[in-house]
Amino acid sequence: MPRHIETRHLPYTPEQMFDLVADVPRYPEFLPWVAAVRVKSDRPHEMVADLVVGFKAIRERFTSRVRKHRPRHISVDYVEGPLKHLHNEWKFRPDGHGGTFVDFHVDFQFKSRIFEALAGQMFDRALRKMIGAFESRAAALYGKEVSGISSSSAHSAA
Repeated sequence: MPRHIETRHLPYTPEQMFDLVADVPRYPEFLPWVAAVRVKSDRPHEMVADLVVGFKAIRERFTSRVRKHRPRHISVDYVEGPLKHLHNEWKFRPDGHGGTFVDFHVDFQFKSRIFEALAGQMFDRALRKMIGAFESRAAALYGKEVSGISSSSAHSAA
């Protein structure tokens, strides 16, 4: 089961990063492979949304439940779609100087062994591209550069 854990230090407040990650309806504007979003319900502490993701000729829809604990934590759990399992965590910790440590964790498993094998081959590259898209979006929204910001990561495809 592919799994990735990473911490990034970014020059934005926890509130700014929370708002960016919680704004699921805007994902098609900046996240690669997200073609469409349909929000089924959105309350202050929980959202349920369908995402259509695609790569080349492959398109899949899946439903997620997003739990929002403003401004420190967002968790995403899989409800329905082509996966067997998906869990994603975002934690936002102030650094004491106006920036944020972003702790990111994702693990998932496809129902299909073929998709699982393909995902394993592309997992690292796809995650780097996705995390970079969030960082670029933050820079576009909040106007700060992210060059020289530190990160650490651990991942496995087991």
